[in-house]
Parts: sequence; structure tokens; C-alpha cells
Amino acid sequence: MNINKIDLNLLVYFDVLLREKNVTRAAIQLNITQPAMSNGLKRLRNLFNDPILVRTSDGMTPTERAQGLAPVIRKILLELEEALQSEDSFNATTSERVFRIMASDYASSTLIPRLLSNISKMAPNISLDIMTPSDINFHDVEEGKVDMAINRFEELPQSFHQKTLWWDTFTCLLSADNPSAKRFSLQSYLRAKHIWVSKTGFGVGVGMDPKDVQKLGWVDEALAKIGEQRSIKVFTRNYNVAIQLAQQDQLIATLPSKAAARFEHDSLYSCLPPPFDIPPIELKMIWSPLLHHDASHIWFRQQVLEAAQMC
Repeated sequence: MNINKIDLNLLVYFDVLLREKNVTRAAIQLNITQPAMSNGLKRLRNLFNDPILVRTSDGMTPTERAQGLAPVIRKILLELEEALQSEDSFNATTSERVFRIMASDYASSTLIPRLLSNISKMAPNISLDIMTPSDINFHDVEEGKVDMAINRFEELPQSFHQKTLWWDTFTCLLSADNPSAKRFSLQSYLRAKHIWVSKTGFGVGVGMDPKDVQKLGWVDEALAKIGEQRSIKVFTRNYNVAIQLAQQDQLIATLPSKAAARFEHDSLYSCLPPPFDIPPIELKMIWSPLLHHDASHIWFRQQVLEAAQMC
């Protein structure tokens, strides 16, 4: 194979085809017609003397040679993009870019307001599109359809870039009129009714089972370690809902401290440390290697980190 005869566009076609495994979707990604994409696949097959994608019962499947070439071609394209990326190719003050972020409700109620306040001052025309964990999946992040995901993750694909934004402890938020607030202890905590709130990872959530401690999360796992279990009255995936419900004088919401901090000086609430140890939680931002060297994305990641330091 004579490298001088290789059309660089074919490597881009190859990269997108291997990610999409579908000619139509690949054409949409590259903003070209389906016949043009089909012709590109034909040229790739001639170039590598390999089918590249073959039709199976699972749809279009990469050949063994295509799978071996994929990381090599991806690395070449990323390095080329980095080399061609001009340091001054992004001007935040004039940019009208829309950054799409998947943010958990926890991140949305703590980090996003500070982030928006910061970037509005220096980049007035930049917009944020905030999505929930049920709106997207890891594949969307990997393809760069979403600029960033901010959440607590138990497992991540190895290809993703990631950065810890902070570690957070827990706080019990309850009405100032809640009898438990006057003599707060493990016994009064266990006697009370509780609001469960959590949403991690991606995908549409499912119903919760109060008896399935392993799926209930950090608070209930910490209680299980000391042989105790709380009585959960309400399950919600929304922190603002949990905060509103905590105004009722018989309910307690045990929240990450940064989510509860807004109400430390609110006379309607009492903010108290949990009467048992709960391991801290880690909030991360993750992004695709496809966006890692993009000048606008580099700028945006820095804004997220700076906002996190201010929270």
C-alpha cells in the first residue's frame, strides 16, 4: 500500500463507521449523503482489501482486521487534530457554542449555578444544554454527542477521560420543627421516617425495593454495616423534591453536604451531621477522547474545575 495515495477523509470515514456500525448514522455524523458514505466504505474495502463491516444477526459487525485498525486510526486522527488545533482558535467572548452536559440532579443543584454565573461574565453568548442521566448513555458520551457527563460513577469505560471535581460528606436536612432535631441521635434517626434520594449512572431508573440495601446506596449501606436499617417513606430522584419534603416535621433527608449547604441558615430547616459514619462520595466529570484536544472543550473543562473549587 502506497501511503501517498491514501485519502485522509477515508480514515475519518473509517473511524466514524467503526463507531456507528451503520452507514446511514455515519453519514449523518459526517453531514454527508448516504450514497457518499457507501462509496467511502467501498473505497475503504478496496484500500485495505477487507470487508471492514459485515452483516450479521447483530447488524453490521467489524471484521477482525477492522477491529485491529480502529485504535491505530483513532490515535492518528486525534494526534493530527491536536497538531492542527490553533491555540487561539477559540474565543470565549465571541463564541456562540452550546455545551451539552449530562448532570445528575445533585450536580445540577450545586455546581451548575456557579458554573453558569462564571461563564456568563466572560462568555455571554455561550449556552448550556443540561440533560439528565436518563437522557443519554455512555455511547453518546464516547461519540462526543455530549460534551461532558458530571455524576458519581461506580464504573467507567477505560477510553474516557475523567477528573474528580470534589469529595463530599453527608448532612441530615430536617424541619426545624421535627422532634428529632431537638435530641438528634442514632436512635431518633432510626425512629424517624426518611426520604431516599439518589440518581447515579445512566439510563432510565427502575422502582426501588426498601429491602434491597445494595441498590439503595451509600446511606443505607453505611447503616447496614452497623446492623441498622432506616424506614424510608418516600423515594425520589430529585434533590429539590427531597429538600421540599424535608419541611414536613416527620421526615429526614440525608443529602450530600453541598446540596444541603444552601439551607444552613434557613430558619425552616435544621442541618445536622449524621449520627453514624457515611463514607464520602466522589463527583467526577468525564468526556470523550474525541473532544480531549478541542480548544473550546479545554476552555470549558477549566471553567468547570474553577466553578467546582468555588462550591
